[in-house]
Formats: sequence, structure tokens, C-alpha cells
Amino acid sequence: MTAIHGERVRLRPIGPADRTRAHEILATPEVARWWGDPDTETEGLYTVEDGYTCYVIELDDVVVGLIQSCEELDPQYRHAGIDISVHPDFHGRGLGTDALRALARHLLDGGHHRLTIDPAASNETAIRVYTKVGFRPVGVLRRYERAPDGSWHDGLLMDLLAGELT
Repeated sequence: MTAIHGERVRLRPIGPADRTRAHEILATPEVARWWGDPDTETEGLYTVEDGYTCYVIELDDVVVGLIQSCEELDPQYRHAGIDISVHPDFHGRGLGTDALRALARHLLDGGHHRLTIDPAASNETAIRVYTKVGFRPVGVLRRYERAPDGSWHDGLLMDLLAGELT
């Protein structure tokens, strides 16, 4: 699998040498708040499953985040979901937006007609970034995800159709 290039970032498949940095990113309070236990989440990044790919987001050879796609491979339902996390030291620089656009373009060019993303309904920062790329709200998934404290919170299902990438 080859790297995917954005305007400023490079996405490359995650490898064993990235384990420590991936854990550091997922362990930051700003990321763990939404993603959960960094130990469990880090291990999940290395899951081998058809259609699932995890990339590190690099800026000038520094790993600044993680982005993953999960592709539905059935031709009748061919679409993909995306998930992303960026280390807080790199927030506000447009790197997540660039990474999302690059992966979205790659997936759409690869034959997917629709992409989905499902942030916590209260994660206004993420929703703003996803909207900037062209994702639109589809609906609220009530009590969708368990938070690290054990409480349930709603998710916002968003999608982007081929031709809507901005």
C-alpha cells in the first residue's frame, strides 16, 4: 500500500515503529475524551481486517495524527467510514482537514460513492472540520457511544457523497 498525499500532509500505512507515537496521541486528554482507553484503541489500530486501513498523518516526517478507513466491500453498498485523531499540539493548523480531504479523495477515486463519519454530537470542533470538507449531518444516533466515564452520549452521523468533496 502506498502513501497518500494531501497538500501539506502525507498519509502512510501505520507500522510497528508507530506504536509508541500512536499511543501518545490517543493518550492526550483532548483525544482520549472522544476515543477512550488509549491502550485498547492503540491495539485496535493494528487489527488486520478486509477493508480496514489505518494511516499515520505526517507533517515533515513527524507523526501528528492518525486516520483510518473502514470500507464496505459489498458492491451493492460500497461506501467507507473514516475516523481521525490529531495530536492537540497540531490542532488549528488545517492538518486534519488536509488529511480528511486526501483520504476522502483516495476513497472516492477508488469507487466509493459515499463516505461516513460519526463524531460525538457534542464534539463541535470535529463537526466544524468535517463540514468544511463537505460532510453533511444525516441524523443523531441516540446513546450511540459509551464515554470513558461509562456514560452514553449521542453520535452525529454525517456523510459525503461523490462530488461533494470541498
